[in-house]
Amino acid sequence: MVQSIYSKKNLYKVIKLSKKINLQKDPIWRLLRKVTIPASVGSLFQTFYNLVDTWFAGKISAEAIGAIAKSFPIYFTIIAVGVGIGAATNSLIGNSIGEKKVRVASLFIAQSIIFALGISILVTMFGLNASNFLLGVMGSDVQGIALTREYLDIIFYGTFIVMIQISLNGTLNAQGDTKSYRNVLIFSFFLNIFLNPLFIWGYGIVPAFGIAGLAIATVISQSIGMFYLAYKVNSCEIRKYLKLECFIPKIEMLKTLTKQSTPIMFSMLFIGVGIFNILYFIGQFGDLATAGYGAALRVEQVFLLPVIGLNTAVLSIGGQNFGAKNYNRIRELYTKALFFGSSFMALAGVILFFGAEFFVSQFTDNVVAIKHGAIYLKVAALIGPIYPVFFITTAVFQAVKKPLYSLYLSIIRLTAFPFLSLWYVINIRGGDYADIFYTIMVTNWFMGIAVIIFIGYFLNNVFKQKKSHFSY
Repeated sequence: MVQSIYSKKNLYKVIKLSKKINLQKDPIWRLLRKVTIPASVGSLFQTFYNLVDTWFAGKISAEAIGAIAKSFPIYFTIIAVGVGIGAATNSLIGNSIGEKKVRVASLFIAQSIIFALGISILVTMFGLNASNFLLGVMGSDVQGIALTREYLDIIFYGTFIVMIQISLNGTLNAQGDTKSYRNVLIFSFFLNIFLNPLFIWGYGIVPAFGIAGLAIATVISQSIGMFYLAYKVNSCEIRKYLKLECFIPKIEMLKTLTKQSTPIMFSMLFIGVGIFNILYFIGQFGDLATAGYGAALRVEQVFLLPVIGLNTAVLSIGGQNFGAKNYNRIRELYTKALFFGSSFMALAGVILFFGAEFFVSQFTDNVVAIKHGAIYLKVAALIGPIYPVFFITTAVFQAVKKPLYSLYLSIIRLTAFPFLSLWYVINIRGGDYADIFYTIMVTNWFMGIAVIIFIGYFLNNVFKQKKSHFSY
């Protein structure tokens, strides 16, 4: 009987181990599926979360919707910095695991959290001191600024929670675990539906906070997510060398985190600059053109979620294999991820093209706005297959510890090249609204093909270079 129970326990362990992901040995197609799908589902619920906040803001007042909308470009600072921290943590821990330096990986867990705390202080100070000026630039009056800051100040006070949460998620992603953060985002979505009305309008001993209630609900959800991810990190294998003394700041490791994360942070910020750039030219055709584009952009973002998940997968898989010097697997990873992403976006493009008017009409009933939004979606359907090139290439740059190239790519693709092209087409050639997006299509395809040609030479150069390692 004892032997039977023992055998069953061993069998259970074998089955459990067989299901575990090995980023350095498992087939690439299997890894892409196992890592991409949870990340994509998580991103989907993150999108739903934002839509719920917008819906509840609308129940408060039209001014509350405007306040939430104007807070986003400032709140995007937290997102951009967080993405940099998460990607740097993922890459550096993944590299260390690949190099079989588990102690270094454990050290990076602690140092990443210290780094996240330090950066969060700077971001919080920026948000609290720059919000009035930035909201004024966007056209808010005194009442509008006061309303927006009721929401925004609480969000910035909770910055440290977001940064720690993203740091912990980077640790898990480096080991191929994208399910834990997916679970956090799904749970947060449903919790948000309950917490928003509770803190907006109050109930029992809970007072009504109005628009500030949205921010309070967000901070509570993020706090619970942070503790859950901390539990998951504490349960992972590389945690075994994580001691209290690991949290003593180590200057060299913090410098490495800074060097790896800063270009990614600025790359993300340039996404915001790129959107502002496009809106600048669209705004010349009226508010309804802007409204139509804004609605269409939400639709496009939903279809891009699998590609965003693919970015996480490539970074996680590539990071470990670069550390293990499995260079051929990185080439295979790039090729297969690109094939998968472009094929998906080609199929999605067919749906977007023929369903453009229907999709935009779900956000607005204004005929003119729907027309403008549909124009963008139909052109976006033609751009779609080249988008994965940028997401996947950026992930490879980060995985092989060359994040500066991500910044170069963002500057050229999102700001300099499109701005000059659009300026010429609209102001010199007298182009119309649709010409904005045809110009974006041409610049993206041109850049995409150039990147595909460049990546071969880039990888050949990187794989020939000798890498320096930590000796902790």
